[in-house]
Amino acid sequence: MFRWAGIVCRRNRAYLGIESEAFMSDKTKGSETAKVIQLRPSKATRASEAKWGKAVMDLGFCIVPSLLLRAQRRLKLNPTQLAVLMHLADYWWEVNRKPYPSKGTLGERLGLSGRQVQRYIAEMEEMGLVKRIERRAAHRGKLTNEYDLSGLVKRLKELEPEFREVEEEIKTRRRQVAQPGLRRRAKAPD
Repeated sequence: MFRWAGIVCRRNRAYLGIESEAFMSDKTKGSETAKVIQLRPSKATRASEAKWGKAVMDLGFCIVPSLLLRAQRRLKLNPTQLAVLMHLADYWWEVNRKPYPSKGTLGERLGLSGRQVQRYIAEMEEMGLVKRIERRAAHRGKLTNEYDLSGLVKRLKELEPEFREVEEEIKTRRRQVAQPGLRRRAKAPD
């Protein structure tokens, strides 16, 4: 008999932890032991590994909505601000746990100084896309800031209907133009 023990993600791989009485000796029954079985990779994982290579994908990946890239100009993000956001998103894996990379780490990744990163984040904070949250240690020392991206998420949710409407119009137009017998009418002279 198997008992559910949970799913664990490690290095972007999912593992299923199960306990089985068949695998437990009398000494281990009742203890918190589990047999761990790797789950079959998803179709998306296999496709990503085929495109980028397994070794590259094993180093991790970042999930961001395509709308962030498509709406860059509408969000008034310059290329460096977008790059900073992408790196913040790379640190944001759990909805209730905000990313908190140091400005130095972001600067190293982007080829910028910590001060430049701070300036770009301040600009995005003024735009309402990012909110810096100061963190302090128990001994009152400063820790790296947390970055709340809920303003960005809210803005993307506001833009989504407009982008979806255009996508639907394009799909409809493509279906119409593919129909046999559809001819473009010449414009009448004014």
